[in-house]
Amino acid sequence: MLDTRCSMPGTRTGQPVASNQHPVPGVEIIVVDNASGDGSVEMVRTEFPGVHLIANVDNRGFPAANNQGIAIAGGRYILILNPDTEVVGETLATMLAFADAHPDVGVVGPQLLNPDGSVQSSRRRFPALLIAFFESTWLQPCAPRRLLERYYVLDRPDDVVQDVDWVTGAALMARREAVEQVGPLDEEFFMYSEELDWCRRFREVGWRVVYLPAAQIVHHEGKSSEQVVPARHIHFQTSKVHYFYKYQGPLIAEALRLFLLGNYAWQLGLEGAKWLVGHKRPLRVARIAAYRQVLASGLRPALAASVDADGGDERKGDAHWTGDGRIPS
Repeated sequence: MLDTRCSMPGTRTGQPVASNQHPVPGVEIIVVDNASGDGSVEMVRTEFPGVHLIANVDNRGFPAANNQGIAIAGGRYILILNPDTEVVGETLATMLAFADAHPDVGVVGPQLLNPDGSVQSSRRRFPALLIAFFESTWLQPCAPRRLLERYYVLDRPDDVVQDVDWVTGAALMARREAVEQVGPLDEEFFMYSEELDWCRRFREVGWRVVYLPAAQIVHHEGKSSEQVVPARHIHFQTSKVHYFYKYQGPLIAEALRLFLLGNYAWQLGLEGAKWLVGHKRPLRVARIAAYRQVLASGLRPALAASVDADGGDERKGDAHWTGDGRIPS
């Protein structure tokens, strides 16, 4: 093994890697495949023999899979990187140099870019309870503008280095010393909010979380389709409920869970009414079925891991909603 400075569990399998070598000196690449069925495992084994591959027989979820990589990584820093990303230029060297120069920084988040080069939202403040009732629900357009601007840190320039509460997990570099202090990702989050919880734990023990715009990574964020994927809703909302259960207790979490279920029940009624008047009936049938699945789940975090995602990145547990936070409508 190389004398690694940075280990990268969850790295995109499409990154160019020379045979039996790492693409950047001092970088260890670990790919954890969550039971994909698209030939990714065979491709990595054949085309990238220098990559350490862990092939899970079932979908263990995003935090658990990344924890597998973290457990065997040898680097001084751990970079969690989504498979739908492209590292720009000397981004890794830039992040390493910054972290080395600032020993009180536990987490570094690069600037995420959309494929067209525009800046993608990737830094946040910790969510107040009111945020939970608006973000990624059909009430989000009604939320006070200042509330969301503050949460998405739109009141600060996006080209300045700054301390933030948390950065999204599509690309996140953590200092090993800090990880050893706070522990790995919380596997009670099957998907979504795990990086929010992790950064909060880093912050609580005194580590800084820094947004570093000089380091850039293109994130090909999943597009919302006309067909609602129920697993996305279930995983996102159950993670939200679990986060507030963890930090604000069972009463707050239960109130949020019931509110969200009511939200889906209302939406189910609207879709049914649109079906009755004959508006895009095939779409309404798909949405009605999806919202019924969400309601049947009860949005209980303990049941989220049993939900089968509907293809694509969701099947691998590697997707993140890091744009405006809205769920597909």
